[in-house]
Amino acid sequence: ELWIGGEGVVRGYHERPDLTAEKFIDDPFSDREGARIYSTGDLARWMPDGRIDFLGRLDHQVKIRGYRIELGEIEARLGGQPGIREAVVIAREDSPGDVRLVAYAIAERDASPQENALKDGLRESLPEFMVPSNILFLDRFPQTPNGKVDRKALPAPHELQQTSAAEYKAPENDLEVKIADVWREVLYLEQVGVHDNFFDLGGHSLLVVQAHRKLAASLENSISLTDLYRFPTVAGLAEHLASDDGGAEVAQASQARAEKRKAAMGRRRKRGGRG
Repeated sequence: ELWIGGEGVVRGYHERPDLTAEKFIDDPFSDREGARIYSTGDLARWMPDGRIDFLGRLDHQVKIRGYRIELGEIEARLGGQPGIREAVVIAREDSPGDVRLVAYAIAERDASPQENALKDGLRESLPEFMVPSNILFLDRFPQTPNGKVDRKALPAPHELQQTSAAEYKAPENDLEVKIADVWREVLYLEQVGVHDNFFDLGGHSLLVVQAHRKLAASLENSISLTDLYRFPTVAGLAEHLASDDGGAEVAQASQARAEKRKAAMGRRRKRGGRG
């Protein structure tokens, strides 16, 4: 946390003794009597060359799926990507229990950065759990009356027209339609093309489980959870499920599960007989 001391530190907040006591404490680095040090609430780090690297606000720290995340660090990395002028990252919970990172960016003039390329750039310096599910482009950020970014007024992903790196192509057959419908429902999107990637649209491991459950209920044949990772596009998954290889894999997986259940029941009966 960045604290500021020295001759330039003010006495405190005007008519706010409670806030002054919280933010201004005795300076442990000064020999001067009455010296104060001020808590900025900013997250920063010393660089090897002596510079201070500003990472964002401490009150913008969130916890998602067990990971504690500094939103300011993601904003700094995204803001440093080619073609990006400003960036803001927030944690959204547009459906109960589904908290995800969403980034909002303003592009440089005459620049046309692509969402997938930006995500790949972030992955070079950030772990996967810190890469936003969506990167949405705005002409300007909504602001509060005092000129700061109004994070609460940033639009939800489904309120903006989603674009994919691949040209949109509508589902053509019944299997593609069923898969696309499930993805639209799980990802809260208006449309999903056959070449759109589930994970590039904002999908993650928890949503994969939801999609698998809904697809298993919707499709007549069985589907494995692994298939959704191996074939993350509607067209790829539909082609796999419709192929002989896909059907054989599903049949083998179903047989293996049945044999495993049968063996487990046999062990339980055997233990019961011994008892």
